[in-house]
Amino acid sequence: MTNDDRKAAVAAYKERTAPAGIYALRCAASGQVWVGHAPDLDTIGNRLWFTLRTGTDPHRDLQAAWTAHGAGSFSLETLERLEDEELPFARKALIRKRLAHWREHLGAAAL
Repeated sequence: MTNDDRKAAVAAYKERTAPAGIYALRCAASGQVWVGHAPDLDTIGNRLWFTLRTGTDPHRDLQAAWTAHGAGSFSLETLERLEDEELPFARKALIRKRLAHWREHLGAAAL
């Protein structure tokens, strides 16, 4: 890779827009569902799997299910991608509204 190619790749990475949205984490063994939101749906899986594997997830019921049933019982699903909002307060209100909708719809716990 030439120096110019590297610079172009770095610039493209910095300019990319991260898809924010709502996701569900499901445990097939117990039937439990957790719903949360992420500013970058492409990277939330890595963060969740890391905290669960290391036993440092702040959600005790999620960590207990992970410990009891193992990684193979869990799946991550994108429920909704959110469009970029120009105003931060509008985005926060939309996220709150959509999280409440999905938690009620799925009978899920909060993340």
